[in-house]
Amino acid sequence: MLELEVVIAGCGLVLAVAIGLVAHEWTHALVLALARVEYTVSYAPGRTGGIVAALASCPWAVVRPQPTGREPPWIFRFAALAPLVLAVPVFVGIDTGVVTRESPITTAIAIGWLACAIPSPQDFSVAFYAHNALENDRLESVSVVDD
Repeated sequence: MLELEVVIAGCGLVLAVAIGLVAHEWTHALVLALARVEYTVSYAPGRTGGIVAALASCPWAVVRPQPTGREPPWIFRFAALAPLVLAVPVFVGIDTGVVTRESPITTAIAIGWLACAIPSPQDFSVAFYAHNALENDRLESVSVVDD
């Protein structure tokens, strides 16, 4: 029975990561939508090699905000760090006893889900340098010269 449990735990881990990656991007999009910032969501951007190539490479989904230049940087900082809220259900599950060390299946699912709650390096870059990105965007829009 142990082998079956390990296989189920592995499948649960893969499924939790797949769903968690999409949920990670949706948390970014949710914050931007609540702040009324235009954005686009692309699934498997730039992939032309079929399903296997899309799954083997990253990113699986990308949220691209389209700021007008009037938004404060804190909106983008908050949106960049929003995936951290994905950790809340796991910690609640640990607190209530749903996630335990005795169950490798729930442990694997929790680990996969928590991995998706960690902001990416690009997310941290936005969190720390949102003001620079917005300023550069403003300068590019102002420096366009009509010939």
